[in-house]
Formats: sequence, structure tokens, C-alpha cells
Amino acid sequence: MRILSGIQPSGVPHIGNYFGMMRPAVELQTQGEAFLFIADYHALTTNPAPEELRERVLGVALDFLACGLDPEKTVFFRQSDVPQHTELTWILNTVTSVALLERAHSYKDKVAKGFVPNNGLFSYPVLMASDILIYQANIVPVGKDQKQHVEITRDIAIRFNSIYGDVLTIPQEKIREDVAVVPGLDGQKMSKSYNNTIPIFATEKAMRKTVMSIVTDSKGLEDKKDPDHCNIMILYKLFATPEQIREMEERYRAGNYGYGHAKQALFELLWLYFEPMRKRREELANNLDYVLKILDESGRKAREEAEKTMGKVRRAVGLR
Repeated sequence: MRILSGIQPSGVPHIGNYFGMMRPAVELQTQGEAFLFIADYHALTTNPAPEELRERVLGVALDFLACGLDPEKTVFFRQSDVPQHTELTWILNTVTSVALLERAHSYKDKVAKGFVPNNGLFSYPVLMASDILIYQANIVPVGKDQKQHVEITRDIAIRFNSIYGDVLTIPQEKIREDVAVVPGLDGQKMSKSYNNTIPIFATEKAMRKTVMSIVTDSKGLEDKKDPDHCNIMILYKLFATPEQIREMEERYRAGNYGYGHAKQALFELLWLYFEPMRKRREELANNLDYVLKILDESGRKAREEAEKTMGKVRRAVGLR
């Protein structure tokens, strides 16, 4: 079974990224033949500054390797190191209807939020289809909000195969039902768009300050509190043991335990949990040649696999 995932280089990772994408990617290493790419072609749809994009790509590599991604078990590469992605995209464009792309939620959402539409943003699902189909992936792990992308990929692959024969593997999405919904500082879903995140590689001072800014209700120190409806507790449960959770809930219900105490307890858990990853990231940042070697070697492996598919596609459509 071949599993494929991609991650956009969108900046500093936070707790929501960790539980939503990073930890699941590490866990997938034991479940099949894993491919994970840094989607730098996709990032171009928002026209980032060149140096900023290069820094973010390298940052993603450091983040994932620090969090346990094993390059011996996962082909971990930059999308742009495999030019076959864009070659297949052009060919798939010729069998993809405009109406199919107009139904894409991501495009409509971004336009509604004020993004200036460009053709890269509009045809984003075709490049995503190429990302998946070029490696003949069987399984694509996604969140519920990304299910449509895989559905569009399937539609494109079925259309291509109906014209040119059984060339492309029809992938299936794997919805991660057990992924925790991580609340941000304000109680909304943690997201850079809402500016409510807790970065996992922040300094001690910065992380403490961020945690202490979590929004709570107005109950005082003496008041009893409800652990079932508190952002601090939701975050605390992601990292605490069952015994720690039970003790914290008892403190909430007993009173004379302030939200400041709970925030401090949460900070201490966070700082301890990510400590090995912070140290590993620092080691990797001081050995960038090693990191770049991993990306280069994985890029070579990815190109070899991509070329196998492109050979079949070219022959099928009548090229070369």
C-alpha cells in the first residue's frame, strides 16, 4: 500500500499542525510505503517572496525531522525537485473540465476571503491530482475539509483512464476521524489565519506568554469551574496522563484554583513534551548539509517513481 501526503510551507508550526498533520505523518511510516512532499509549487499561488519561500521550505524539513519523521521509512522531498509533477499537470488539464474546477470549495473560499484569483489558484486541484497520481498512491490521508480534493483527483483519473486505458491508480481518501480539534487561544480552531496559535518551537518565555493569554470566562480564584467547557482543559488533555487529567478536573470542581494555575500547569506540560523535539531541531539546524542531503536523496527516489508513471502516461497519450 502506498500512502501520500503533502504539506504547504506556511510558516511556524503550532500545536494544531502537530496533531493534525505532523504526528499522523510520523505514525503513517509504519502503515505502508509513505511519501511526504513539501508543496512549494502550491505555495506559489499566493506569490510569496522568494527568500521567504526558501526559508519556509527548509523550516518544514527541520520541523518534520525533529518531530520524528524517519527518512529511511518515508520518502520526504520537495515537490519542485520532481518536474514530472508539472508535466503530468498539463496532461491532466486537457481532460479536466472547467466546471469541475469551478466546484472546488477551496477556490471559492479563498476568493470570498479576498484573494485575487489567478490561474494557479483556480487549477490548484489539477496539480494536487498530479501529486497523488504520479506516485500511483492508493491512500491519501486528509481531514474532512480536504475530502473534495481527493474526490476531484478520482474524477480526473477516471476520466483519463476512460480515454487512454487503465494507466492511473484510483486513490481513496482516508479521513482521520480521530484527529483532535485543537482550540486556539480564543476558542476557535487553532489557525494562523485567526492569529490564535501556540507555536511548538517557541522560546520558553514566548511559549509561557502565549499560554497565559488563553481566553477564559470571568470566574474568580475561589469559584468552582467546569473542566468540560474550558479551552485550557481541552489543550491539557492532549498532553496529560489520565491521572493528571483526573487531578486537574478535581481541582477545577473544588474551587480555590485559578485559571492562572491551570495555564501554568499546561505550559509546563507543553514545554516538557516538546523538549526532545526542540533539541533535535536545534541539532538539525546546525547540520543543514545533512538535512539537504535527505531532501536531495528523497527527491531522487521520488523522481524515479514519478518517471515510471510518466513513461506510461506519455505512451498512452501518444507522446514520444
